[in-house]
Amino acid sequence: MSTASAPPAARRGLGADAPKAGPVKALLDRRGLAKLLLLAVAAAVLVPLLAAKYGAAWPSSLTVDVSGPLGRTSDWIINNRDSHWLFVYFLGHLSNAVVLSVRAVYLVLLALGWTGVTAGVTLLAWRVAGVRIAATALLSFLVSGALGMWVPTMQTLALMVVAVLASVVVGALLGLAAGLSDRLFRILRPVLDTMQVLPAFAYLLPVVLVFGIGVPAALLATVVYAAPPMARLTALGLRGADAGVLEAVSSLGATGRQRLLTARLPLARKELLLGVNQTIMMALSMVVIASMIGAAGLGDRVYQALASVDVGAALAAAVPIVLLAIVMDRTTAAAGARLGADSATGGPAWLRGWRAWAGIAAVTAVVALLGRLAGSLVWPGAWSVDIAHPVNDFKAWMVDHLYSGVPVIGGTADWAAHFTNWVLNPLRDGLTALPWYGTLLVVAALAWLIGTWRTALTAVLAMAAIGVLGVWKPSMNTLSQVLAALAVTLVLGFGVGILAAGSKRFEAFLRPVLDVMQTMPQFVYLIPVVALFAVGRAPAAAAAVVYALPAVIRITTQGLRQVDPAAMESARSLGATRWQMLRQVQLPLARPALLLAVNQGVVLVLAVVIIGGLVGGGALGYDVVTGLATGDLAVGLVAGVAIVCLGLMLDRVTQPTERRTTGKGA
Repeated sequence: MSTASAPPAARRGLGADAPKAGPVKALLDRRGLAKLLLLAVAAAVLVPLLAAKYGAAWPSSLTVDVSGPLGRTSDWIINNRDSHWLFVYFLGHLSNAVVLSVRAVYLVLLALGWTGVTAGVTLLAWRVAGVRIAATALLSFLVSGALGMWVPTMQTLALMVVAVLASVVVGALLGLAAGLSDRLFRILRPVLDTMQVLPAFAYLLPVVLVFGIGVPAALLATVVYAAPPMARLTALGLRGADAGVLEAVSSLGATGRQRLLTARLPLARKELLLGVNQTIMMALSMVVIASMIGAAGLGDRVYQALASVDVGAALAAAVPIVLLAIVMDRTTAAAGARLGADSATGGPAWLRGWRAWAGIAAVTAVVALLGRLAGSLVWPGAWSVDIAHPVNDFKAWMVDHLYSGVPVIGGTADWAAHFTNWVLNPLRDGLTALPWYGTLLVVAALAWLIGTWRTALTAVLAMAAIGVLGVWKPSMNTLSQVLAALAVTLVLGFGVGILAAGSKRFEAFLRPVLDVMQTMPQFVYLIPVVALFAVGRAPAAAAAVVYALPAVIRITTQGLRQVDPAAMESARSLGATRWQMLRQVQLPLARPALLLAVNQGVVLVLAVVIIGGLVGGGALGYDVVTGLATGDLAVGLVAGVAIVCLGLMLDRVTQPTERRTTGKGA
């Protein structure tokens, strides 16, 4: 199907009204050629001068030692934590509020007992999401108890309820501001990048310095990590609202607030629900890391099991984490999809309004009372099942039979060696050998070709900050691992996302798999990965791909599904094949979502850089872990800031800057 014959809605994805062209197409227009010519002249003038004065390695004269100021900051926090007004009258009250909130939820769960909690969650899921989700919730809580993890599950559930609510509120408010104001969107974008790209290990030490070991530090770390997806998707939904609908509402004399409540938010409902989904997944993925700074529950059990290299015990604690994610995800998604369905479709009166909630409360109270009278507040130990030994035996079998000596295809050790020698090593050697000024010029060229000079300046300053901090060489090593893992993630994510968008059956099959991949703590599959691939950079890249892939698949599928049905129908009526509709209609119209998928791929791959440092990835990840282990704020925080700078640079290089003004305030 040619562009000329495309329907008007499809041509919007192909023509002048589409977002700005990518870097390849930008090279073909006059503006792109002019940029290239200017960059070539700048390179011809600057490179010889810089090479003669500084050489290829980042010059030590351009570095700044920040260990002194960071050390003094750490000392000041420790000395004033119990006396300064900032801690006593603000942070102290915030900490107390967090502790009281989590404790209140936990005490309610304990008071209900396992019978009351199971009945209440099942009835709640049935009321808002239907019978199938209720059955899933019932089975999930029964499995959690059968694995002997009832009390840790309740501890984690209490923390997650508060953390997810706080993350959704913070993310929605930030996304609302970014969605209604172009200026705030530009201001908040680097803030969200920093919140999501800064590794949790890097800010765990400052958080612990301020709040100490315990629940407040764990919850704050979770909110910092889980709120950005909600903010990004909220802003995407508000800024992508149908202009025709907004214009129609405005023509009826609606105020800005009325346009927001009656048009923008309802039109962005699917993005908001996806944001809640991603927030839940990201929050639960922080459970194990939060356990390192005093959060009890399932994460603590996983961490303790892995410290003794007991994969079976770790999996027994990780399965309830996944089940919690599935229940919370399915319930919130189905509840959002059924908003207003009761009033629209009718139904028994006892299932509508306050009667339903009163009935749920009454039944839950009765079941909880019966459980208490039976003397069984906690799941009976006699009903528990031990899965640790079979899991450990299976891991041993995999290592014995798949690590090496597999006919024809070779073992996993061979795959890891090939990936390291053919991909990771050439990338690392090339980036390390490239002179620092050459790297800055390449970054400036890529960012300027797809954006503006401000985009290029931001990317160059981010890279220059890495050199100024004195971590240029390890940053290039980390960048090589990130680029390799990101390439694999995007190829697999876009491919699987396209297949899922074209088949609802495949998407339904894939959804629980993605839930498991995204919510299973990285530490759990880290030991099997290391056992199969050995210690090194290859297992670090594999862990990053597994962690980042679900978000890329989900956002790609959502973006392709949201393409205007009228455009698809028009293309189909013109005789376009399925491949033509995908290439010339769906992909162009879904471009904002695809760019968001790239962005999320970047930040999630970078988030696992630290985990890679634990299994031989080295470079910045190892520095962050070392800084946390030794309490050295300078080493850990500097490496964490360098990772943020890498993320900021990759974001500016991969995310085109729109020259035209879109999505002005409501």
